[in-house]
Amino acid sequence: MCKQYLSFRPSFEISIGVVLFIVCENKPLFLLLRYPHGHWDFVKGHKEKGEKEKQTLRRELLEEAGIDQIEILPDFRQDVYFRYTAKGTEKVKRQEKGKGLFIYKQVIYYIAKTKQTEVKLSEEHYDWTWLSYEEAYKRITHKNSRQVLRMAKDRIDRTL
Repeated sequence: MCKQYLSFRPSFEISIGVVLFIVCENKPLFLLLRYPHGHWDFVKGHKEKGEKEKQTLRRELLEEAGIDQIEILPDFRQDVYFRYTAKGTEKVKRQEKGKGLFIYKQVIYYIAKTKQTEVKLSEEHYDWTWLSYEEAYKRITHKNSRQVLRMAKDRIDRTL
């Protein structure tokens, strides 16, 4: 009974995301990953206890894409908030751990530049691609991530 009650309790989680880009012919190309539910988005992941935001960013990039050589651009930190209900394997895992199925999420995005073009995809994702701004804007599934891309592109344009 208690475990079942806990699974319906909402939880608040923080993730760190990164708009990662390379420069090709003086234009940025953006890294997108395809997630298990089929959506395309940036690298992002849960902030672990005691971790600083940029430590999470670096850890997630290494774990999810095999990229460890980056330059984080200053003056960009964008927060996105949303809520969702866990489904599928995430639902099962959360129930086993007694975590809430209703998640309120904050994703904090940074921008980073890399020269590493080879991606070593984790088991968490199904595919990856480097895309131009226009292609990435069309491919990204969620509206809030497209807004982050637009703001990131404005910031990147000031440095290129």
